[in-house]
Amino acid sequence: MIKIIPLALFILVTLSARADHITGGEMTYTFNRIVNGQYEYIVVLKLYKRCNSGRLFADPNIVSVFNKVTRARIIDVSVPLDHEENIGLPPDPCITNGPTVCYEIGVYIFTVVLPPSAEGYLLASEVNYRINGITNLASSTQVGATYTCEIPGNNLVSNGPLNNSAHFTGSDLVVVCSSNQFEYSFSATDADGDQLRYSFCSAFNSQNSGTNGAPASPPPFPVLNYNAPGYTEVTPLGDQVQINPNTGLITGIAPTQGIYVVTVCVEEIRNGVVIATQRKDIQIHVADCDVASVQLMPAYYLCRNSQTITITNLSGSPLITEWNWQVYNPAGTLIYSSNNEDLFFSFSSPGIYNVMLTINPNGNCSDTDSTKVYVFPGLIPAFTFSGLCFVNPPVSFTDQTVTPPGTSIVSWQWDFGEPTTTSDNSTLQNPDYAYPTTGIKKILLTVTNSNGCIDTVSRTIILQDKPPIYLAFNDTIICKNDQIQLQASGSGLFSWSPNININNANSPIPTVFPISTTWYYVDMNDNGCRNRDSVRIRVVDRVNLQVMPDTTICRGDTIQLRIVSDGLRFSWTPFSQVYGNAFISSPYVITPTSTPYQVTSSIGGCVAIGTINVTAIPYPTADAGEDHLVCYKGSAQLQGTTDGTSWRWSPSNYLTDPNSLTPVATPAQSIQYTLLTYDNRGCPKPGKDVVTITVLPKVNLSVGNDTVVVVQQTLQLMATGADNYQWSPPANLSSPTIANPVAIFNTPTDGMTYKVVGSDVGGCKDSAYLTIKVFAGNPTIYVPTAFTPNNDGKNDYLRPIAAGMLRLEKFSIYNRWGQLVFSSNGNKGWDGRISGQLQATNTFVWIIRAIDYVGKPFVSKGTVTLIR
Repeated sequence: MIKIIPLALFILVTLSARADHITGGEMTYTFNRIVNGQYEYIVVLKLYKRCNSGRLFADPNIVSVFNKVTRARIIDVSVPLDHEENIGLPPDPCITNGPTVCYEIGVYIFTVVLPPSAEGYLLASEVNYRINGITNLASSTQVGATYTCEIPGNNLVSNGPLNNSAHFTGSDLVVVCSSNQFEYSFSATDADGDQLRYSFCSAFNSQNSGTNGAPASPPPFPVLNYNAPGYTEVTPLGDQVQINPNTGLITGIAPTQGIYVVTVCVEEIRNGVVIATQRKDIQIHVADCDVASVQLMPAYYLCRNSQTITITNLSGSPLITEWNWQVYNPAGTLIYSSNNEDLFFSFSSPGIYNVMLTINPNGNCSDTDSTKVYVFPGLIPAFTFSGLCFVNPPVSFTDQTVTPPGTSIVSWQWDFGEPTTTSDNSTLQNPDYAYPTTGIKKILLTVTNSNGCIDTVSRTIILQDKPPIYLAFNDTIICKNDQIQLQASGSGLFSWSPNININNANSPIPTVFPISTTWYYVDMNDNGCRNRDSVRIRVVDRVNLQVMPDTTICRGDTIQLRIVSDGLRFSWTPFSQVYGNAFISSPYVITPTSTPYQVTSSIGGCVAIGTINVTAIPYPTADAGEDHLVCYKGSAQLQGTTDGTSWRWSPSNYLTDPNSLTPVATPAQSIQYTLLTYDNRGCPKPGKDVVTITVLPKVNLSVGNDTVVVVQQTLQLMATGADNYQWSPPANLSSPTIANPVAIFNTPTDGMTYKVVGSDVGGCKDSAYLTIKVFAGNPTIYVPTAFTPNNDGKNDYLRPIAAGMLRLEKFSIYNRWGQLVFSSNGNKGWDGRISGQLQATNTFVWIIRAIDYVGKPFVSKGTVTLIR
């Protein structure tokens, strides 16, 4: 017996180790020879399951043969398990969180001899069950599978029984990562040279339950229930995945993580006739992984107005660390390159450009791919529709697409948005479609022009059980002897009733002139689909108008005039004082002087007139006086004036009397006071004026610490905190009226005290004092011979006293063993502690280094006694 093993395999992505059932299968055959007028075929059945699932293949298995047309059972063949195979993929270093890909194959090979048949044969084998947890099925619990192949009869083609089935050859050992682009080949070969056509189709369930290896039930075989949102037998992986009908290549964006049953049918076509259909049934496992690769759309389109594009690599793998984008013009010349993660580029002229992306160049997981960008602005897809009545289909769609001059539309793809079927599409330019259900439908039109540009437009329609009528109004009022035009719109023929006091009753916009209140009914007929609506015309012989009482306001204020009227139109005078629209019922007006406002209210020829008198009274005057500038904790006398009869200041804080025109204010900080004045002449609102009191900050004068110098030493003095300064006495100073005079002393003194008076811009003052001791001789540093750190506030710290020094650099203290116990720059004194511990009475050595006022180094040392 000849054994023919087809190369078709399929992917298994093991997400977790568990005992599952069959994950797919296929059946193929090869014509072997004619024996005594009968046809001998070698048949191969393959069943697949996950590695290490703990399941066993049925041994033997049963393959049943049926008449393809009458469905009569011909024979049941018991087939022993021929052998098992194990295939898999090693881990891919360029896939993050990559799954284990491993599959066990049970192979059954047998020979069957069948007499010639006009109808042909159908071979079938059932298994129980598929794996659990299939994502695109309504339920996958205890769902079985039936695997089939077809042998054509000689009623289709004379040599039909000599047929060899199509054999799938695409390698299925690939990893599919969720939300990533992928390719999955279902290509096949045919030894007879028949044309092959591929499509997604329904997977078969089984009719038996229980033990594997039972004969198959006769056809028709039940199909699986794909009642899961977004998935059908023709979109088993969602609407972003397609199969090429000529090559069997599945491409697109993978759905979310899960298990998806996919069945591909390949039709064998000979002389234009489909003679047999072979099937391949698999469960594709989509893993939550990322592939470090270049994943671009097959093409990008700039077909409307923009010539700028942003392209992102659809692979978000963290293993991608470098990007190299290259853009080539239609002539193939490189015009742009970038190392950014995303490409952002503006094209200067129309054409078809090539874009190439290389990731991780010269590194791990390097990959390169390219795509085309169609830049042909001016394609604007559009369409209109008519006939939205469900009772009388179909709906007519009219293409309104605009394409650039010199181009034409070469294809139309319509999706009519009917959720109950997958055949709601058309390739006509102006199609009709009969909807099977009412409701909201989202229509998609995708057009392609002769430049290769593709674009899509969508519109939403509401399919109703009767055609919609749109009325400009449903209820209105007219004056007796007037006429009015009714306004209706919709898709259909109109007629109005009753035919009384009406002109053009068969028009959507007739004119009516009833003498009393009348209901008019409009009927619309859209090709036999009818609807009715109504309009009430109320007829009156007068206009009712009631105006508000006359009123008094403050001069220049805004007031709303109010009326009660059943009028339809209004007009107010004088127009110049109306704020905004003078043709509404209740406008706002600005009244600078007493004014009579007249309103005309009308309904067609019926008119009523009313008047509202508005008296304008001037505000009482208010003058809060001049603004004030005061010192910190100072005061100001307010000076208010008015022609009113009463007044008050607000706020009342810090005022001696808020009800006086001239209170004294002593604010703690800057403040604004408002003078409110009232009178009894009729204006109910107060006059207002504001005065500002600015409180200057406190003058905080500083002249630094007392100091020591030597004769002829230049001493830089510095006062801060004021705007103006006065030093006294002026002796020995370069200037007594600046902030930073220089002092030079010619004779020694025990203490020269200077007083500095500082003032700010408001004349506010503060004073400070500075005492300077002047020593005769050279610059030196004085260090006490003893100190008493007992926290009594006297001699608690040992500090050097510098005379004639520019700066102290280092003051160090050592114990009698030469250990450094204290060090500073001289500004900080020693508190008699070593490592935080108070020291007993003892003698210590000090050393000091400094720079004198002429820049010479100074070094001195001595001893000091700590007295406890």
